[in-house]
Amino acid sequence: MLTLSLATLFTLAILLGGGVWIAFALLGTGWIALTFFTSFEVGPILASDFWGASYGWDLTALPMFVWMGEILFRSGLADNMFRALSPWLNRLPGRLLHSNIIGSGLFAAVCGSSAATCATVGKMTLPELERRGYDETLAIGTLASASTLGLLIPPSIMMIVYGVVTEQSISRLFMAGIGPGLLLLALFMIYLVIWSLTAGRSGGAGHAEAPMPFLDKVRNSWRLIPLLVLIGGILGSIYGGVASPTEAAAVGVVLSMVIARFNGHFDKSIFLESMFAGLRTSCMIAFIIAGASFLSSAMSFTQLPTQLASAIAAMGLSPNVLLVMLTLFLLVLGCFLDGISLILLVTSIIMPLINAAGIDPIWFGIYLVIVVEISQITPPVGFNLFVIQGLTGKNIFTIAKATLPFFLLMLFAIVVMRAFPEIVLYLPQAMTG
Repeated sequence: MLTLSLATLFTLAILLGGGVWIAFALLGTGWIALTFFTSFEVGPILASDFWGASYGWDLTALPMFVWMGEILFRSGLADNMFRALSPWLNRLPGRLLHSNIIGSGLFAAVCGSSAATCATVGKMTLPELERRGYDETLAIGTLASASTLGLLIPPSIMMIVYGVVTEQSISRLFMAGIGPGLLLLALFMIYLVIWSLTAGRSGGAGHAEAPMPFLDKVRNSWRLIPLLVLIGGILGSIYGGVASPTEAAAVGVVLSMVIARFNGHFDKSIFLESMFAGLRTSCMIAFIIAGASFLSSAMSFTQLPTQLASAIAAMGLSPNVLLVMLTLFLLVLGCFLDGISLILLVTSIIMPLINAAGIDPIWFGIYLVIVVEISQITPPVGFNLFVIQGLTGKNIFTIAKATLPFFLLMLFAIVVMRAFPEIVLYLPQAMTG
């Protein structure tokens, strides 16, 4: 088992470190494991896994949600959100800094992509916050951290990938992400309020805007109606059992086109740009899923996960200690792998341990997504850090330092979720009931 583990890790590290595409790295690692540590033929297993990982109906939701996000990315939706939210946030401590958090949460609920949320909201909010005298470090930190909610608040591409690979209900995973998503939004906003009350205007809390009459605020808020209709339509249809995630995704694409047209940002060129961008992203994800499926099968044939689970079970670790060790391991791994690869690699090896420890797979899926969120703001391969670096020109480690308080808040959210698992499991159980 030790020889196989070292060979697997060494092969994967060499291939990834050498710049080999992630899907090919996973395929190569699985091929070496099967060839040198089992007597099975590689070809039939590879063909079977590629077919099995590519024809599932649940996987159809993935390109639909990706395409929907690409359309909304080009629709001018972030500008509407900022203008609608700004008047309501003026009296809240922290003022317009909350627009990064709330705006990212709203856009994440219809986009499903962390990087797209970060880029779209950041292009609108960062110049405005800088112009109005807000602390640049906190503006960057709130944007980089809150935009990771695109991975957690449904519809989430990460949840679709996890659900397909682990054969969990994607509808239940979507519902499970709502509570933790709201928890993280609340923690981020509470931190901003506390910081603002202690730092004051001299600390970069910005300048108060001229008050707007209540009726004008309400009139401005109509800009949010299309977004709220889209969110409510997708989540409501899934929760009510009216539509599957795949059907809701198709409806979401049509509604996103209507919203983009309503905003005056939709024509033939945008249609083609969004479609081909979504196609490229979806193909990349599908190829990685197929490679991870093959690696997972290879690990099963070598019996490494089963032996590893038995070895850890023999150590007598409690589920909480196991999660602490796993979190440390994933944080290190997340510094070098993107989110989808991290989820697929972990689920192919670690799920037997989770099942043996009696941890609910739905709860573990949400936990895993939050860890992936954290990896989005940790150097050297934090995608959100790269996006903000492109927007601001700041050093990547300066940006990472700005996200440190929110990094700690995400870890605290995991502790709260473990102490109160109902935050994750209440809606899925109510939905099933």
